[in-house]
Amino acid sequence: MEEENRRRKWYVHISVCLVMCIFKLSILITVLSFLSPSNRAVAVAVLRSRNQIILKSGTEWQIMLDMDDHTFARHFRIPRTRFEVLQRYLQEGGLRSDHHQGQPPLPIGKKVLMFLWYMANQNCFRGISDKLNVSLSSAHRAILKVLTIMSTLGQAFVSWHTGCEKRVSATSFQHTSGLEGVIGAIDGCHIRIQRPPIRGGDYMNRKSYYSVLLQGIVNAEGRFINVFTGIPGRVHDARLLRSSPFFQEWQEMMGEYRLLGDSAYIGQTFPFILTPQRDNRALTDADLGHNANISRGRVIVEQAFGRMKCNWRRLRDLQNTCIVTVVKIILAACYLHNFAQDALIGCEEHPCGCPREEDGNEQKVITIITNKCKVRAQYKRLIQVKKTES
Repeated sequence: MEEENRRRKWYVHISVCLVMCIFKLSILITVLSFLSPSNRAVAVAVLRSRNQIILKSGTEWQIMLDMDDHTFARHFRIPRTRFEVLQRYLQEGGLRSDHHQGQPPLPIGKKVLMFLWYMANQNCFRGISDKLNVSLSSAHRAILKVLTIMSTLGQAFVSWHTGCEKRVSATSFQHTSGLEGVIGAIDGCHIRIQRPPIRGGDYMNRKSYYSVLLQGIVNAEGRFINVFTGIPGRVHDARLLRSSPFFQEWQEMMGEYRLLGDSAYIGQTFPFILTPQRDNRALTDADLGHNANISRGRVIVEQAFGRMKCNWRRLRDLQNTCIVTVVKIILAACYLHNFAQDALIGCEEHPCGCPREEDGNEQKVITIITNKCKVRAQYKRLIQVKKTES
């Protein structure tokens, strides 16, 4: 009985609400019928508009440009002097102080600040909009515009070695690893993304998350000299290299020099890459020492990936499903990595060097082999001590 009364009251309430809505709608139609077409359009626009108050806390964004170099670099990951250089690059690339739908034009400096804040943090567009006192659509439009321009300026930030630079890099690698004729180190890196709407399953990597692969070649200073990205995360590093434009021109670009790589590049397909020998429990001390030398040389590419993800934290988890935008963000991070490399900004969280996050693509075999080499040496010393005592 109680349930029937409750149901009856609910039906009555819904009926009353429907009658009131129909009554109000009829009054509105009647009023609009007496208006002229122009006034009717204005009235409809007013009714459709949302009466909401938007509060912005970042009304004085110009104060950011007056920060000291240390504070500015801590927030935007580049010194203020480099910010001015980057702004000139983007202006030459076509960045303008335009406006949209009658709104005041956004200054170029403000657009560049939004872009750097977006790349250096994991804030959403709502936070950027509030911090720099712009609308959500303006923030999205400005950042996407800067990303598009940055993707066309690759030659200004990432370039292959000249003949003299190859000799300098080979000397640095020989000093670090003891290997001759090495001008760089190559590796792949997973960039976490959201599942794309088209062929999303192809981007699921072996660590069970969606990612896009980034292939990077760095020199002895940790600067990228060649990058390639956009391939789904399920692809192997060797196939990634074969798909890259670099592989089609490696003979001309490498010459007599070589790169350092992990065991993913073992094979006759890549004669220009020095790789460690597989541990089949029959390696000599010379083989283990050679593997350790390769490990000391190629660790620089691991450090480069770690430093890039630590400085430009947008790469830690891209909340994007458009692969074109994902590629632009990754390339922009690589370019900014090289652009800020000269400034030598230290990381406050990792003063001894930024570690690379475990994305499932880092190579641990070299470390294990190096540890085995140390254990074997300690074992030999222990045997010698026992023989001496006996």
